[in-house]
Amino acid sequence: MSNQRKRDLVREYKERKHRRGVYAVQCTASGQVWASGSHNLDAQQNSLWFQLKLGAHPNRALQDAWKQYGEGAFAYAIAAELSDEERTPYALKADLKALEAECREKLGADAVTG
Repeated sequence: MSNQRKRDLVREYKERKHRRGVYAVQCTASGQVWASGSHNLDAQQNSLWFQLKLGAHPNRALQDAWKQYGEGAFAYAIAAELSDEERTPYALKADLKALEAECREKLGADAVTG
């Protein structure tokens, strides 16, 4: 593979659009729900599950539930998505925070991060 091709692939990777929004994690055994905003909903579950499997998640309640009930008792779902419209980084952060607060209230969820 040529150097130019590699550069093109890296550029395409960096420029791809990510789905942004709020995700929810539910422990089906206990009924507990956690929700948080994400700039990359498609990669968020892998990141979250990885932290939980290592026992390194900052939210102690979520980590303790994972240890008690195991991976099979957890469900990941996208609660809401932001539209694809262009936003400044500040506006994106504010919109994501507002959407997260709305979803957490609607779901009766705690924050994912401790």
